[in-house]
Amino acid sequence: MWFSSLVQGIKSTLKSEDTEGFFEIYVTRSCGYLWALFFKQLHIHPNVVTIVSIILGALSGYMFYYDDLSHTLWGIFLLIWANWYDCADGQLARMTGKKSLLGRILDGFAGDVWFFSIYFFISLRLTPSWGIWIWLLSAFAGFICHSKQCALADYYRNVHMFFQKGADKCELDSSEEQYRKMKALKWSKDWFEKIYLFFYARYTHSQEKMSPSCQHLLLTLKKKYGNQIPTELRQHFRVGSKPLMKYTNILTFDMRAGVLFISVLIKEPWLYMVFEVTVMNVIFFYMRSRHEKLCKEIELEAYK
Repeated sequence: MWFSSLVQGIKSTLKSEDTEGFFEIYVTRSCGYLWALFFKQLHIHPNVVTIVSIILGALSGYMFYYDDLSHTLWGIFLLIWANWYDCADGQLARMTGKKSLLGRILDGFAGDVWFFSIYFFISLRLTPSWGIWIWLLSAFAGFICHSKQCALADYYRNVHMFFQKGADKCELDSSEEQYRKMKALKWSKDWFEKIYLFFYARYTHSQEKMSPSCQHLLLTLKKKYGNQIPTELRQHFRVGSKPLMKYTNILTFDMRAGVLFISVLIKEPWLYMVFEVTVMNVIFFYMRSRHEKLCKEIELEAYK
C-alpha cells in the first residue's frame, strides 16, 4: 500500500508520464521525490535546493581531476546527489506552487555547470599526456555535441507534452514570442527578465533550427486550428512521438552519467568524451530523423 502511495505521489509531481522512462520514475524521480518531501517539511525554497545542486555537481567535476579511487567515488556520489536535488527542486516547486523566473533560470543553468566542471577538470587531468588535443576533444564533445543533444531532447519532450496536454500545460515556447516579450520590457524596470529573455530566445531559436519539419507542422497547426487542435490529430502525433521519448532520456543525464562513471572508474576518462562524440551523436541524429519524418508524414487535411 505504501509503495503504491509513493508511486502515485511521484507521478503527481511529474510533468508527464509519457516523457519519463521506468528508470527515471522508479529510481531517479523516486529519490528526488523523497528529498522534495523532506524539503517541504523544512519549508526550504526550491531555488535553495537548485543552488545546492549546482554546488554539488561542480564539486563532482573537481573530484574527477584526481585519479585515485577515493576521489572518483566521491565524484560519482556528488553527481548522483546533485541529480537527486535537480529532480527534487522541480517536484518541490510543483508541490508548493513556489515557481519563479529565477528558479527557471537556475534549473536550466544547473546541468550546464555540472558538466562544464566535469569536462574542464577531466581535460586538466589529461593535459600532461594529451596536451591541447584533450581540450579540443572536450570542447567539441561539450559545446557542440552535448549541448545540442540536450537542447533538442528537451525540445522534443515539450513538443510531445504540447500534443498530449495542450499549449497551456506545457513549456513549449517560440523564439519569436520570446523576442517580442523581450522588446516590450523596459531596461529601467525589467532589466533582469529582459536579459534572461534575450538568452532564452536565442536558446529556443537554436532548438527550432534543428527541427525544421516540426516548425512547419507547428506553424501550420497554429494557422489552421489555433489552440483547438483536433483530438485525433493529437493522438496521432502522440502515438508516433512516444517511442522517441526513450531517446530523449538517453540524451539527457542517466546514460551519459553511467558511461562517465565507468570511464573514471577504469581510469580512462577520455572514453566518456569519445562516447559523447560517437554513440550519443548517432542516437541524436537517429532521434532527429525519426521525429522530422513523423512531422512530415502527418496529413493535416485528414483531420478536418
